[in-house]
Amino acid sequence: MNAADSQWMAQALHLAERGVWTTSPNPRVGCVLVRDGKVVGEGWHERAGEPHAEVHALRAAGSAARGATAYVTLEPCSHHGRTPPCADALISARVKRVVVATQDLNPLVAGQGVDRLRAAGIDVECGLMEAAARELNIGFFSRMTRGMPWVRSKIAASLDGRTALANGTSKWITGEAARHDVQHWRARSCAVLTGIGTVLADDPQLNVREPATERQPLRVVVDSGLRISPRARIVQDGPILIFTASTDSEKQRSLIACGAEVVTAADADGRVDLAGVMRDLGKRGINEVLVEAGRTLNGGLIRAGLVDELVLYLAPQFLGDAARGMADIGELAQLNQHIVLQWNDVRQVGSDLRIVAKISREN
Repeated sequence: MNAADSQWMAQALHLAERGVWTTSPNPRVGCVLVRDGKVVGEGWHERAGEPHAEVHALRAAGSAARGATAYVTLEPCSHHGRTPPCADALISARVKRVVVATQDLNPLVAGQGVDRLRAAGIDVECGLMEAAARELNIGFFSRMTRGMPWVRSKIAASLDGRTALANGTSKWITGEAARHDVQHWRARSCAVLTGIGTVLADDPQLNVREPATERQPLRVVVDSGLRISPRARIVQDGPILIFTASTDSEKQRSLIACGAEVVTAADADGRVDLAGVMRDLGKRGINEVLVEAGRTLNGGLIRAGLVDELVLYLAPQFLGDAARGMADIGELAQLNQHIVLQWNDVRQVGSDLRIVAKISREN
């Protein structure tokens, strides 16, 4: 592979990003067809159930696809789902070469697409810009390998790590630009998860108000005691999934009558089984979850090892020791019990600082 291959794969990845808000539960995929150094067709997977990236690119190229090189960000599928196999479409078009960024870890594919292409005499090369392709579909790969979505926790805090005053006041610690930026994280997420404490304190909607998107994330509430009111805005404004440890059938019926789905998932301590919540969401095809919650739920998720990434917005202010912290993770007796983060991105958003960091699993 050479510099030109990298150029065309970068273009395919750029195309794949166009589906970041719309392809769920499918992965985001782009494809570029190149012949004699020129693009003859390109496409991306736009929506689940619609043609995949390769099909769009082949349709655009027509007969020019014959003898071309296809640059695809994810291994072409080899099975019949809601659409026919893309590997077969590439074979039928008689492309000469296929460059794949990363293998598809879906058990229905998992190398079979590449094998089918090679069996047809097509030259296949894999691994070009693989890290970028995997990052673009980090939730899809998480669900395929772990049976759980990729979980991000969004936290807005002061520079001394406080998310609200002692009396619960938190609007607004961060500025308008940061709040606008959060909307983009919501838009790419399949679900937004919060706790009953946040619902009772703020009565949030947790929907995407900007940018314009045709798909709203599923709103998920963790509510062990089923204290949520049927009149809460989050209940009244579209699909909502409530996980509870309560078996109060009357409360459940009142919420179901409002259109909510209520799932009883209790652990041994009578609280919601958080790992069970994530497994349930994985079975529903949820790739990415954005957590917007207070210190109790954040702490519970972090202690259970269920948070993969943090999106921290830090405001240039101090709120003092009496204010509420980011996450209740309990007291650490030794420094080696600490939670290690890996910085992914640090930038200024308006007057605030945004830090995106993954939680290390190696300590």
